[in-house]
Amino acid sequence: MQVLLIKDVDNLGYAGEVKKVANGFGRNYLIPQELAVLATPGALKQAETIRKAAEKQRARETEDAKAIVSQLEGVELLFERRAGETGKLYGSVTSADIAQAIAEKTGIELDKRKVAVPEPIRNLGKQDVLIKLMIDVSTTVSVEVLPLGGILERERLSEAEVQEIEAAAEGEEAPEAVAEETPAVEAEAEAAAVEEEEEAVEA
Repeated sequence: MQVLLIKDVDNLGYAGEVKKVANGFGRNYLIPQELAVLATPGALKQAETIRKAAEKQRARETEDAKAIVSQLEGVELLFERRAGETGKLYGSVTSADIAQAIAEKTGIELDKRKVAVPEPIRNLGKQDVLIKLMIDVSTTVSVEVLPLGGILERERLSEAEVQEIEAAAEGEEAPEAVAEETPAVEAEAEAAAVEEEEEAVEA
């Protein structure tokens, strides 16, 4: 069957375009979700109007999506789950979990369908997850799944690293302090030597 898209549809096309789709896909999904209408002669007369209106809408949405991309840049999400010795989770991390974590960390609320996880994450580890905001605007966030207690351990390690860096910095500053004191020590030594020579002469 042929349909006229009235909204942009991922992996299919843009609003105002006529597409040939399977009958079931068109009648059971596209039309009920108000994403398309049957490509009747009357509907086709509205195609150009729909296309122009969609282009304006898309331009506004693209700007908003790009702003979200900039806010998600460098975002790292940590999850804790019970896991077996092989790293397989007793449970999973879903697209809904990731969308909720993004909202909690950044304040950006995303439809879980924007989180392109083919299937729930079921193993410990780190991966980049695609966030598809629009057909041609997307980004990624880092998702890491740790065993229970892993986040607290990660924080402790981070604190230890900070302490090591501070200690190393203090160690580098110490020689400078010694170097600054050296001229004073040398002056005292010279003064003492002069006094000894004067005493020897008087004697």
